[in-house]
Amino acid sequence: MKAHVKQTKRYTRSTGGNLFFFLLVTAMGLFTILPLIYCITTSFKPLEELMLFPPRLFTVRRPTLANYSALPSLLSSLSVPISRYVFNSVFVAAVTTLLHILVASMAAYVLAKTDLKGRRIIFWVVQFALLYNATTLAVPQYMVFTQTRMIDTYLVYILPYLPSTMGVFLMKQYMDDSVPAALLEAARIDGAGHFTIYLRIVMPLVKPAWLTLTLFAFRDMWSVQPTGTIFSEEMKTLPYVLSQVVSGGLARAGSAMAVTVLLMIPPVIVYLVSQSHVMETMGSAGIKD
Repeated sequence: MKAHVKQTKRYTRSTGGNLFFFLLVTAMGLFTILPLIYCITTSFKPLEELMLFPPRLFTVRRPTLANYSALPSLLSSLSVPISRYVFNSVFVAAVTTLLHILVASMAAYVLAKTDLKGRRIIFWVVQFALLYNATTLAVPQYMVFTQTRMIDTYLVYILPYLPSTMGVFLMKQYMDDSVPAALLEAARIDGAGHFTIYLRIVMPLVKPAWLTLTLFAFRDMWSVQPTGTIFSEEMKTLPYVLSQVVSGGLARAGSAMAVTVLLMIPPVIVYLVSQSHVMETMGSAGIKD
């Protein structure tokens, strides 16, 4: 009994300790949203407040919508309608996100729940591939795109993201913890094939994982810009053309922040839909602070 009391005291923080950690986490959370607050407040500042020195970062004395109303005139001289850029961004983000979830989940199912020979070695290769970033792969990808004549097509946006190893890693780790082998064995006894098991049993059970991938993939692809593989103006995305507004100097700082706020809206909506599942997925995948 005494040992139990001592153990309880050892692992339970005091009221002061709980208050300290609560204030610390709250302060860190507020600090992380400061850039968001700065973008929103700056997008409503008139030009004279943008020129103030020292600047007022988070306050607006005379809020205005002029920075937003100026965007159509700034984009009116484009050779391609703005609707084309919007379509390119929406198409690339939606299609890539869907295909990425399918590819990552299928690969994870094979590595986690089948008897494929060498699957452990393959998974080690996947983990080592996490060390490589997009910069190191840019030149080989460009050579492949050139040889296969994919330059100036949607494929240069979509294909590089499909084999993302982070998606396979997250899905595989989550399947290991959340999909019982007995359930899959019972389905096989009942005559279900791999595709039926994957679609009707595994995917509903790993919903938090693929919602998390939806958040990551959509966020990355919504902000993607052509990097030496897209030369046709009709194939460029919305972030590219709106970045031209950002390069207009201090006089367009307010409009630049308005552009930033508008570009943040779709990823924020996706986050609000999937955020309740993100921490669960990260905990199961072993990605913790």
